[in-house]
Amino acid sequence: MLDWTDRHCRYFHRLIAPHVRLYTEMITTGALLHGDAERHLRFHKAERPLALQLGGSDPAALAACATMGAEHGYDEINLNCGCPSDRVQNGAFGACLMKEPAHVADCFTAMNRAVDIPVTIKCRIGIDDCDERPFLERFVSTLADSGCRTFIIHARKAWLQGLSPKENREIPPLRYDLAAEIKERYPHLTVVVNGGIRTTEQIKTLSAFDGVMIGREAYQNPWFLREIEENVLCHTHFHGDDIAARKAVARAMVPYIVEQGRTYGTPVKSITRHMIGLFHGISGGKHWRRTLSTEAHKEDVDARGLIEEALKNLRAER
Repeated sequence: MLDWTDRHCRYFHRLIAPHVRLYTEMITTGALLHGDAERHLRFHKAERPLALQLGGSDPAALAACATMGAEHGYDEINLNCGCPSDRVQNGAFGACLMKEPAHVADCFTAMNRAVDIPVTIKCRIGIDDCDERPFLERFVSTLADSGCRTFIIHARKAWLQGLSPKENREIPPLRYDLAAEIKERYPHLTVVVNGGIRTTEQIKTLSAFDGVMIGREAYQNPWFLREIEENVLCHTHFHGDDIAARKAVARAMVPYIVEQGRTYGTPVKSITRHMIGLFHGISGGKHWRRTLSTEAHKEDVDARGLIEEALKNLRAER
């Protein structure tokens, strides 16, 4: 979710879903230790509960960045061992770390000793031509022996050569059963499953797990998060007209957009780009998308006027 789930996206998603746990995009240790750490770590208090996802492979650097995250108020530190992109591989972290579970354990141990908040691991079921079942078992058992208690498992193998990151999200078959075997074998561990989850009905079939992680579906169709609140988490205090509720979220973003512009000089388009999918599947949604896409980049655009114009023509759900 690099360049997607930034702090503006997360604030927007929190308005839709008050109870889900939000994760940052993966932030590298180099960006925090040698770049603008304050910009990377900044978040609004409304985003919590919030996890900081780190990318790196040096135990000391990861420990230092975990400390920075804890001091900034994050609720969890997550180490990404699942991203297959070339850029991540060139930095010797992400999914390629799964080849070295003992080294990942060293990274986890350093991070876990540095902070008092939970440290978790996100991984794949395997990489390249490995036999997934023993590969995943070895990885999880090694980390569990080091004290890791929470694993977020993307239930697809990652091919580090030959497939693009997009293809790695679509071509390798989903194997929820392998992730479920880990939960059955290690009932004391918290096992969260990720990958290909698009409906609340599908979530309910994954009851063997302690949770699910939603990625691109929540970004492209953010109201899916509200459906999870109502139908899976059973928070039933959301009532009333569906379109009116979506409009209320859109209007609630206006003060945030204005405040971010005044305080940090954030362009309107940098925030509204995350709101494009709010009226996914709604009649009139095309006008919403087109207005945000073509008008938000204009100089001196008025946020309230932009949102009100975009809200025109919304009628009824498909």
